[in-house]
Amino acid sequence: MKKFFIVVLAIIVVSEWRDIRNVFSPPPNFSAAHEETAVLYSTQWCPFCKKARELFDEKGISYFEYDIESSEEGNAQYQRLGGGGVPIILINGEVLKGFNRSTVLALIEK
Repeated sequence: MKKFFIVVLAIIVVSEWRDIRNVFSPPPNFSAAHEETAVLYSTQWCPFCKKARELFDEKGISYFEYDIESSEEGNAQYQRLGGGGVPIILINGEVLKGFNRSTVLALIEK
């Protein structure tokens, strides 16, 4: 039973490692360097990046966008935030990986 508990705990730690790491070493807050409400790390071909742009435009949310394929600075920040996929959205110091309309709106209202 003890071994089973250790294996389950190890699986949980591995699957949640990014969140655990962020608690002890939070990602840098690059949004503080911009006057806009949000910072979007994106690519031109990503459909979820397009949805994020459309939501920002629809709701009148100001945002600064880095195309991580053409901006060295944007790509460097993207890598420091953990990269791995697009979009990454920074809102009020919070890092959102991927696009979720309700989460974006909740972070904006915060």
